[in-house]
Amino acid sequence: MSEKGQVQRNVTNLILFVNSFLSYLLVFVVSIAVVGVAIFAGYKLRVRKDAKNALLKEQEQNATDGQ
Repeated sequence: MSEKGQVQRNVTNLILFVNSFLSYLLVFVVSIAVVGVAIFAGYKLRVRKDAKNALLKEQEQNATDGQ
């Protein structure tokens, strides 16, 4: 095999490696973004639920104190 053919094969392998690496990197970044959105949504829902429960508990306490 000639030296030029070897260099071309090495460049082709490098391009394939970089392409594969960037594909997996993109999948990783998208996965992290989905996890971040899920954590944020879960946090907001929990805060909303806690606030609702606190309001209901306060209303219940006021109702029992008024009797």
